[in-house]
Amino acid sequence: MLELLTQRFSKAFSKVENSRKLTEKQINDFLREIRSALLESDADYDVVKDFLKRVREKALQEDITKKISPFEHLLLTVYDELVKVLGETVSELKRGTVLFVGLQGTGKTTTIGKLAKYLKDKGFKVAVSSTDVRRPAAMLQLQRLAEKVGVPYYHFGEGLSALEIAKRAQAKAKEDGVDYLLLDTAGRLHIDEELMEELSGIKSAVSPSEVLYVADAMQGQEALRIAKVFHEKVGLTGAVLTKMDGDARGGVAFSLRSALGIPIKFVGVGEKLEDIEPFYPDRIAQRIMGLGDIQSLIEKAQQVIPEDEAQVLATKVLTGDFNLEDLLKQFEFMEKMGPLDKLLGMIPGLPAQLKSLKIDEKIIKKKKAIIQSMTKEERRNPLIINMSRKQRIAKGSGTTISDVNKLLKEYEEMKKLMKKLKNYKGPMGIPRLPFRI
Repeated sequence: MLELLTQRFSKAFSKVENSRKLTEKQINDFLREIRSALLESDADYDVVKDFLKRVREKALQEDITKKISPFEHLLLTVYDELVKVLGETVSELKRGTVLFVGLQGTGKTTTIGKLAKYLKDKGFKVAVSSTDVRRPAAMLQLQRLAEKVGVPYYHFGEGLSALEIAKRAQAKAKEDGVDYLLLDTAGRLHIDEELMEELSGIKSAVSPSEVLYVADAMQGQEALRIAKVFHEKVGLTGAVLTKMDGDARGGVAFSLRSALGIPIKFVGVGEKLEDIEPFYPDRIAQRIMGLGDIQSLIEKAQQVIPEDEAQVLATKVLTGDFNLEDLLKQFEFMEKMGPLDKLLGMIPGLPAQLKSLKIDEKIIKKKKAIIQSMTKEERRNPLIINMSRKQRIAKGSGTTISDVNKLLKEYEEMKKLMKKLKNYKGPMGIPRLPFRI
């Protein structure tokens, strides 16, 4: 997510990181790089201009009462202003009828399926329906997504207008005691007056709790321009950005709140139904600055790792006193938490080269197979694994002796690394790995 923007910000910070005192020229040079990064990410010019002006003013007003270095002062200043631009606080989704608007191809229907799953998993009663009478395939797509998620899809037969479907769907949702009715609307390849009149009519008829604009994050300022038109004609209460996991430059995420005054509610971060996240301005600011997103990482871990096991495993990892049984548990937890390359991007202080590393999930499966082919005694005391044992383990796991040796070597190196890790700190107290690539 926002990989290119993160790389440019990290590069700009690295040039001033070791300065004992920052001159006005250094700050101006730093801001010039940030300006270039934001504009190349297709951020709105006026939003960038105001952002840099505020950062410059605060950066030059160094607070000598704070026990931090000039660089950390600059880091905190940029972070604070980024959070303000992005929205400061997470914007909750109001219960009721949620109307989704946007052009074709932005992932609107898929987003509704993802959000239905997200809300259902949170314990809410959810239903979905579509008013896109011109595209029966869009209705069928949403119906199938609803079946996968396990939420009701309200279908009312053919011949009804979009407005009538919206009214009936809302009435049915009230009858069923639904917390959230997610209502899809027609899209177009471009904006036209007929579409806007239809959306305005539906909004007037159902008085939705939210009107969410679904934008393709890769469209940059074009997405912002279209959002402005929807906002003027329909009145938006928020936005959802899709395809944030692709080569999105991030400009629309940076600009939307300041340019339109509406919050970003959610972001799509993958193709699976579970790949949607609330938009946390502080966490996105941390990612942009290359500080990772440790809170999201913790939340993912909490979903799959029992608290008592997490406490025991954390202690063992930090002391380097963990065995191959513990390593096997780590592999299993990592698989449950999702793609490993995404998890790497959330770790604070990790070198950019590692964050962009693409990890072959098959490697983890191979390592698991090797450990699972060991006896309990071997897992708990790897020092007893001699050549004959290695031959048996390799044969049992369908690997080679070389693979077994490699795993054992990585295990020993990991123990040493984890002992060092807890002693390394970076800016703002963020842990930093004790090596550079």
